[in-house]
Amino acid sequence: MKKIIILTLLGFLSISIVKAQNTFNQEFFVGASFGTNFSSVSFAPKVKTKQLMGYMGGAIVRWNTENHIGLQAELNYSQNGWDEDFSESSNPNYKYSRTINYLELPFLTHIFFGGKKARFFINLGPKIGYMLSESTSQNINGAEISDRVTEQHNMAVEKKFAWGLCGGPGFELRTGIGLFSLEGRYSYALGDIYGSRKEDYFPKSSSQVLSVKLSYMIPLF
Repeated sequence: MKKIIILTLLGFLSISIVKAQNTFNQEFFVGASFGTNFSSVSFAPKVKTKQLMGYMGGAIVRWNTENHIGLQAELNYSQNGWDEDFSESSNPNYKYSRTINYLELPFLTHIFFGGKKARFFINLGPKIGYMLSESTSQNINGAEISDRVTEQHNMAVEKKFAWGLCGGPGFELRTGIGLFSLEGRYSYALGDIYGSRKEDYFPKSSSQVLSVKLSYMIPLF
Protein backbone atom coordinates (compact mmCIF):
# COMPACT_ATOMS: atom_id res chain seq x y z
CA MET A 1 0.00 0.00 0.00
CA LYS A 2 2.79 2.40 0.89
CA LYS A 3 4.47 1.71 -2.46
CA ILE A 4 1.26 2.55 -4.29
CA ILE A 5 0.90 5.85 -2.40
CA ILE A 6 4.55 6.77 -3.07
CA LEU A 7 4.27 5.91 -6.78
CA THR A 8 1.03 7.93 -7.01
CA LEU A 9 2.65 10.96 -5.37
CA LEU A 10 5.69 10.67 -7.64
CA GLY A 11 3.37 10.48 -10.63
CA PHE A 12 1.54 13.64 -9.63
CA LEU A 13 4.88 15.38 -8.98
CA SER A 14 6.21 14.39 -12.41
CA ILE A 15 3.06 15.65 -14.09
CA SER A 16 3.31 18.96 -12.18
CA ILE A 17 6.97 19.42 -13.20
CA VAL A 18 6.26 18.67 -16.87
CA LYS A 19 3.26 20.99 -16.82
CA ALA A 20 5.30 23.79 -15.23
CA GLN A 21 8.02 23.36 -17.85
CA ASN A 22 5.52 23.37 -20.69
CA THR A 23 3.82 26.55 -19.45
CA PHE A 24 7.05 28.55 -18.98
CA ASN A 25 7.17 31.51 -21.34
CA GLN A 26 10.66 32.05 -22.67
CA GLU A 27 12.17 35.49 -22.08
CA PHE A 28 14.69 37.45 -24.15
CA PHE A 29 16.37 40.60 -22.80
CA VAL A 30 18.90 43.10 -24.11
CA GLY A 31 20.60 45.78 -22.07
CA ALA A 32 23.74 47.37 -20.72
CA SER A 33 25.84 47.31 -17.53
CA PHE A 34 28.41 49.46 -15.78
CA GLY A 35 30.54 48.69 -12.74
CA THR A 36 33.84 48.72 -10.88
CA ASN A 37 36.71 46.21 -11.01
CA PHE A 38 39.20 45.41 -8.25
CA SER A 39 41.99 43.44 -9.92
CA SER A 40 45.39 42.00 -9.12
CA VAL A 41 47.97 39.67 -10.69
CA SER A 42 49.61 36.68 -8.99
CA PHE A 43 53.28 36.45 -9.93
CA ALA A 44 55.90 33.76 -9.44
CA PRO A 45 58.51 34.81 -8.36
CA LYS A 46 56.26 36.64 -5.93
CA VAL A 47 55.53 40.33 -6.37
CA LYS A 48 53.64 41.91 -3.48
CA THR A 49 50.56 43.55 -4.98
CA LYS A 50 47.29 45.08 -3.90
CA GLN A 51 44.05 45.56 -5.77
CA LEU A 52 43.83 48.09 -8.58
CA MET A 53 40.50 49.82 -9.10
CA GLY A 54 39.20 50.14 -12.65
CA TYR A 55 35.93 50.28 -14.55
CA MET A 56 33.95 47.96 -16.76
CA GLY A 57 30.83 48.18 -18.86
CA GLY A 58 29.17 46.80 -21.93
CA ALA A 59 26.19 45.12 -23.57
CA ILE A 60 24.15 42.14 -22.35
CA VAL A 61 21.93 39.59 -24.10
CA ARG A 62 19.96 37.13 -21.96
CA TRP A 63 17.69 34.28 -23.05
CA ASN A 64 15.75 32.46 -20.32
CA THR A 65 15.01 29.16 -22.04
CA GLU A 66 13.61 27.13 -19.12
CA ASN A 67 12.12 27.74 -15.70
CA HIS A 68 15.10 28.75 -13.48
CA ILE A 69 17.68 28.38 -16.29
CA GLY A 70 18.89 30.71 -19.03
CA LEU A 71 21.87 31.78 -21.09
CA GLN A 72 23.65 35.14 -20.97
CA ALA A 73 26.32 36.62 -23.23
CA GLU A 74 28.12 39.93 -22.71
CA LEU A 75 30.52 42.18 -24.58
CA ASN A 76 32.47 44.28 -22.06
CA TYR A 77 35.25 46.82 -21.92
CA SER A 78 37.20 45.99 -18.76
CA GLN A 79 40.10 47.72 -16.97
CA ASN A 80 42.26 45.12 -15.18
CA GLY A 81 45.86 45.07 -13.92
CA TRP A 82 47.73 45.39 -10.64
CA ASP A 83 48.98 47.90 -8.09
CA GLU A 84 52.24 47.10 -6.30
CA ASP A 85 52.63 47.29 -2.53
CA PHE A 86 55.88 48.97 -1.42
CA SER A 87 54.96 49.24 2.27
CA GLU A 88 57.73 46.81 3.27
CA SER A 89 60.32 47.91 0.72
CA SER A 90 63.39 50.12 1.16
CA ASN A 91 61.34 53.11 -0.04
CA PRO A 92 57.64 52.86 0.93
CA ASN A 93 56.90 56.03 -1.06
CA TYR A 94 57.44 54.25 -4.38
CA LYS A 95 54.37 53.70 -6.52
CA TYR A 96 53.83 51.46 -9.53
CA SER A 97 50.60 50.28 -11.16
CA ARG A 98 49.74 48.79 -14.55
CA THR A 99 46.29 49.15 -16.14
CA ILE A 100 45.45 46.62 -18.86
CA ASN A 101 42.36 47.32 -20.96
CA TYR A 102 40.49 44.34 -22.41
CA LEU A 103 37.56 43.63 -24.67
CA GLU A 104 35.89 40.63 -23.01
CA LEU A 105 33.18 38.15 -24.03
CA PRO A 106 31.68 36.05 -21.18
CA PHE A 107 29.37 33.11 -21.98
CA LEU A 108 27.30 32.41 -18.87
CA THR A 109 24.71 30.01 -17.52
CA HIS A 110 22.05 32.10 -15.79
CA ILE A 111 20.38 30.33 -12.83
CA PHE A 112 17.50 32.24 -11.23
CA PHE A 113 14.85 31.75 -8.55
CA GLY A 114 12.26 33.91 -6.88
CA GLY A 115 9.01 35.64 -7.77
CA LYS A 116 7.78 37.63 -10.73
CA LYS A 117 9.05 40.96 -9.38
CA ALA A 118 12.19 40.10 -7.43
CA ARG A 119 14.67 37.33 -8.17
CA PHE A 120 18.04 36.09 -6.99
CA PHE A 121 20.43 34.66 -9.55
CA ILE A 122 23.85 33.15 -10.14
CA ASN A 123 25.85 33.58 -13.35
CA LEU A 124 28.61 31.05 -14.09
CA GLY A 125 30.74 30.33 -17.13
CA PRO A 126 33.87 30.91 -19.21
CA LYS A 127 35.07 34.14 -20.76
CA ILE A 128 37.59 35.18 -23.37
CA GLY A 129 39.26 38.54 -23.85
CA TYR A 130 41.69 40.48 -25.99
CA MET A 131 43.99 43.22 -24.74
CA LEU A 132 43.38 46.60 -26.36
CA SER A 133 46.00 48.71 -24.58
CA GLU A 134 48.05 49.10 -21.41
CA SER A 135 49.47 51.98 -19.38
CA THR A 136 51.54 52.51 -16.24
CA SER A 137 51.54 54.99 -13.39
CA GLN A 138 54.75 55.18 -11.35
CA ASN A 139 57.26 57.43 -9.59
CA ILE A 140 60.25 55.07 -9.60
CA ASN A 141 61.82 56.67 -12.69
CA GLY A 142 64.44 53.99 -13.26
CA ALA A 143 65.67 53.76 -9.67
CA GLU A 144 67.29 50.44 -8.73
CA ILE A 145 65.36 48.44 -6.12
CA SER A 146 67.37 45.54 -4.74
CA ASP A 147 64.90 44.08 -2.25
CA ARG A 148 62.08 43.06 -4.64
CA VAL A 149 61.29 41.74 -8.11
CA THR A 150 61.12 44.56 -10.70
CA GLU A 151 61.48 42.78 -14.06
CA GLN A 152 57.76 43.31 -14.74
CA HIS A 153 58.25 47.09 -14.76
CA ASN A 154 60.02 46.96 -18.14
CA MET A 155 57.99 44.12 -19.67
CA ALA A 156 55.00 44.80 -21.87
CA VAL A 157 52.16 42.28 -21.75
CA GLU A 158 53.22 39.39 -23.99
CA LYS A 159 49.96 37.45 -24.25
CA LYS A 160 47.15 39.65 -25.51
CA PHE A 161 44.58 36.85 -25.64
CA ALA A 162 43.06 36.04 -22.22
CA TRP A 163 40.70 33.32 -21.07
CA GLY A 164 39.30 32.12 -17.77
CA LEU A 165 36.27 31.44 -15.61
CA CYS A 166 33.89 33.85 -13.92
CA GLY A 167 30.76 33.81 -11.81
CA GLY A 168 28.88 35.28 -8.92
CA PRO A 169 25.50 36.06 -7.31
CA GLY A 170 23.09 38.86 -7.94
CA PHE A 171 19.66 40.33 -7.30
CA GLU A 172 17.24 41.71 -9.87
CA LEU A 173 14.08 43.79 -9.66
CA ARG A 174 11.53 43.70 -12.47
CA THR A 175 9.56 46.89 -13.09
CA GLY A 176 7.26 48.29 -15.72
CA ILE A 177 10.14 50.11 -17.40
CA GLY A 178 12.62 47.22 -17.42
CA LEU A 179 14.82 44.97 -15.33
CA PHE A 180 17.38 46.37 -12.86
CA SER A 181 20.05 44.13 -11.32
CA LEU A 182 23.02 44.33 -8.96
CA GLU A 183 25.69 41.64 -9.36
CA GLY A 184 28.99 40.65 -7.79
CA ARG A 185 31.42 38.60 -9.85
CA TYR A 186 34.79 36.91 -9.45
CA SER A 187 36.97 36.20 -12.49
CA TYR A 188 40.01 33.93 -12.52
CA ALA A 189 42.38 33.83 -15.48
CA LEU A 190 43.48 30.40 -16.67
CA GLY A 191 46.25 31.94 -18.77
CA ASP A 192 49.18 34.25 -18.03
CA ILE A 193 50.00 37.76 -19.23
CA TYR A 194 53.68 36.85 -19.70
CA GLY A 195 55.38 33.84 -21.25
CA SER A 196 55.50 30.87 -18.86
CA ARG A 197 58.05 28.56 -20.48
CA LYS A 198 61.15 27.36 -18.63
CA GLU A 199 63.31 30.06 -20.17
CA ASP A 200 60.85 32.86 -19.24
CA TYR A 201 61.25 34.87 -16.05
CA PHE A 202 57.67 34.50 -14.74
CA PRO A 203 56.29 30.92 -14.71
CA LYS A 204 53.06 32.40 -13.37
CA SER A 205 51.40 35.77 -14.02
CA SER A 206 47.64 35.22 -13.82
CA SER A 207 45.03 37.81 -12.96
CA GLN A 208 42.04 37.79 -10.63
CA VAL A 209 39.23 40.34 -10.75
CA LEU A 210 36.41 41.17 -8.34
CA SER A 211 33.60 43.15 -9.96
CA VAL A 212 30.45 44.89 -8.78
CA LYS A 213 28.07 46.08 -11.49
CA LEU A 214 24.62 47.49 -12.14
CA SER A 215 22.64 46.38 -15.18
CA TYR A 216 19.52 47.55 -16.97
CA MET A 217 17.68 45.36 -19.46
CA ILE A 218 14.46 45.53 -21.44
CA PRO A 219 12.45 42.52 -22.67
CA LEU A 220 12.05 41.90 -26.39
CA PHE A 221 9.61 39.03 -25.71
